[in-house]
Amino acid sequence: MTEIKALVIDDSQAMRRSLMHALQRLGGVVCTEAEDGADGLKKFTQGEFDLVLTDINMPLMDGLKLISHIRQTAENRTVPIVVITTESAAADRDRAMALGASAYLVKPVQSKVVLDTVKELLNLH
Repeated sequence: MTEIKALVIDDSQAMRRSLMHALQRLGGVVCTEAEDGADGLKKFTQGEFDLVLTDINMPLMDGLKLISHIRQTAENRTVPIVVITTESAAADRDRAMALGASAYLVKPVQSKVVLDTVKELLNLH
């Protein structure tokens, strides 16, 4: 399997660590972390990522603005973006999906669900 570069964005360090630990169980995943949407966008534009996991509610730039910025560039429209948030309302999910999210998971979420979603989006079976 080729190396997978994942960007994990959440203002909670514990959540970032948990998600990175889960992703690394897949093997061949290299994680970069960011603590808010602005930091995440900066790191995204400086690197080449195969996957983005992001929260919605974060300081400086929320996850919805982040998705919108990422999707503005044609070559970034196929990068899977998984939203992992406490926002459970259908309107929040619909807005994220309309902006270009690939999947929407509500916290608390089991690592198996995250990994199954990632495997499906990256066609890892």
